[in-house]
Amino acid sequence: MSEQIPFLRPRPPRLSRLLRELEAIEDSGIYSNYGPVNTRLEAALTEQLFAGLGGCLTVNNATSGLMIALREAAQLDGERCFALMPSFTFAATAQAAIWAGLVPLFCDIDPRTWNADPDAEDLLRRRYAGRIACFVPYACFGNGLDLARYARIAATDGAGLVVDAAASLGTLDDHGRGFGAGFEHPVVYSMHATKTFATAEAGLIHCADVERLARLRVMGNFGFGRKREATMPGLNAKLSEIGALLALARLEDFEHVVTHRASLAEAYRTRLPEFSFQQPIGRRLAYQFMPVRLPDNTPPRDAIVQALAAEDIGVAHYFSPHLAEQAYFASQCVCGDLTETQRLSQRTLSLPMSDLMTEAELERVCAALRRACRT
Repeated sequence: MSEQIPFLRPRPPRLSRLLRELEAIEDSGIYSNYGPVNTRLEAALTEQLFAGLGGCLTVNNATSGLMIALREAAQLDGERCFALMPSFTFAATAQAAIWAGLVPLFCDIDPRTWNADPDAEDLLRRRYAGRIACFVPYACFGNGLDLARYARIAATDGAGLVVDAAASLGTLDDHGRGFGAGFEHPVVYSMHATKTFATAEAGLIHCADVERLARLRVMGNFGFGRKREATMPGLNAKLSEIGALLALARLEDFEHVVTHRASLAEAYRTRLPEFSFQQPIGRRLAYQFMPVRLPDNTPPRDAIVQALAAEDIGVAHYFSPHLAEQAYFASQCVCGDLTETQRLSQRTLSLPMSDLMTEAELERVCAALRRACRT
């Protein structure tokens, strides 16, 4: 019997190999509150992943990061209440908008990039002119985005802008810099155990506007603008010193991790020419898994999943149901036309990928997928 190939094999740094650093945290007596390990991490991330541009603020998870960033950025008033975002994204994006007092306004996606479709966004911009408080583009599955366009339309419409780049740490733009490097609006990333930049549970906000980052730091610490006094909205979004230590350890081998996964993605594309893949934007994507669009003439997706499971291969399908189909959001949101979202949501499949995946395992996945699609 062949060995199982799980869909994801989380591989954050091992705390058991960081005993000296853990003892130093214990000796310092500082476990949170933007401590010295966290300060080192923010500086290292800014330098190594964002070319030394702007700054970084760690958060305990990306959802908390989205919550404070949206609350700070949104231009809320009596008419402005909508957060424009794709429906093809994770629940955290819409949940954060609702917690920030916004109403999700779902747009359709581009069938090539799987990001929000610019034409669909522009249609809703015209339909809800003067009522959009914030744009929340999602960099789908670690893809890049045209950030300059979003900065222009946010300025034109007088709206806020927060970029959800949960899976994009390690993605490179057309200039070879980390995606979002030096962008003037907040870009929020995840460092969850299942992400390419795997820790345990952590997130990151990058922004070129250091004054805005300072406000977000206050908001992430209960809004304490003065000692033990809340001067603005806030919550507890701080990353622990142990969480920061894990992220520093991940940073040491991160380039190798991203490069290996990019080579696996290229191998998938080469070995599955009959399947459709997401069109990448930028020089390199940070792949968490390998998303693929199934051909229209294949068996139902559930049957394919079961066939692969019978061969001990784990797969998944993300954003199916997409947000507008989920009960809570259906009761809270407003939707534009979602034709492409519906099509993609029903036909995508996410194939296994991990830091340790071999080419032999990848070949086995591809062969099993072809068999499953012929049944």
